[in-house]
Amino acid sequence: MELEDKDFSQKALYDFRLVELAKEGDQNAFAELMKRYNRSLYHVILKMVRNVDDAEDLTIEAFAKAFKNLDKFKQDYTFSTWLFKIATNNCIDFMRKKKNNETFSINNLYNSTENEDFDLDIADENANPQENAIRSQKAELMQKLVARLPSKYRKLVSMRYFEERAYQEIAEELEIPIGTVKAQLHRARELLYDMIKNQKDHI
Repeated sequence: MELEDKDFSQKALYDFRLVELAKEGDQNAFAELMKRYNRSLYHVILKMVRNVDDAEDLTIEAFAKAFKNLDKFKQDYTFSTWLFKIATNNCIDFMRKKKNNETFSINNLYNSTENEDFDLDIADENANPQENAIRSQKAELMQKLVARLPSKYRKLVSMRYFEERAYQEIAEELEIPIGTVKAQLHRARELLYDMIKNQKDHI
């Protein structure tokens, strides 16, 4: 289907261009996509999990998962719709794992500028070796976005966001208190957000 047939907005078309550049390994394109949607994605996630630290974690996890799977993105919908779909499902999985009994609504959490509706279920496809290689490559590109962090934060960020390790597991492996893990990751997130916001052109 031609893009014109979908009558996408200029914002959506610009996102498509950024996605194509990101697929080619353009780090500035990755950073620009994060800058455009970081704040709105965070607020959507916060409405679901109702915890600032968890929302910050899940925001970066959503971007990481999206960037690792850019080759699966199809221009049938806007990038923002696809991104928020991934984030919402990731939050639902997170809530289930925590066995959180609090109720939460996924209705009207995100209103696409394109007025699109989407199914919250993402198909769990088995990746072939080539797809696994592509995902690994995208993960490496995502990791470059945190390469400018001080060295003491890099391992923590990698373990938490790329390996998806639990706080307790990280604390035990590094032999540090879990409170220290959370505090240092919080600081790492702040530094990462500052870099994306203020030093995008140097990432």
